[in-house]
Amino acid sequence: MTVAQITETLGLTVFSAPEPDREVTGGYVGDLLSWVMGRARAGEAWITIMSNRNVAAVAQLTDCALVILSEGVRPDPDALEAFKTRGMNLLGSRADTFSLCRAVGELLA
Repeated sequence: MTVAQITETLGLTVFSAPEPDREVTGGYVGDLLSWVMGRARAGEAWITIMSNRNVAAVAQLTDCALVILSEGVRPDPDALEAFKTRGMNLLGSRADTFSLCRAVGELLA
C-alpha cells in the first residue's frame, strides 16, 4: 500500500508528502527517539506524538516511508521545515494512537 492510499483511506492530514507513491511495508510506534533509531525499519510507517525536528532526522536515518503524528499533534515549524527540506512524508491524524495503529495495521495486513 502506498503513502497516498493510506492518506486517502484514513483521511490523514498532509503536512509534507513529496513521495506519495512510496510503498509502506509495515509499521512502528514509538516516542523515544533513540529506541526508534534502533528498531524502526526502512519502508515502515512510524506513528508518534513527537513533533520536533529530531523526528525528521530519525525518520531519515531509519528510512521510514512516512511519519504519522497521532492525537491531533501538529509539527513544530522547525520539524515541518526539516521534513520538507529532506523530501520526506509527514502526515497527521486526530485519532488516538491505539486506534491509528489498529487502522494502519489492518490496511497493511
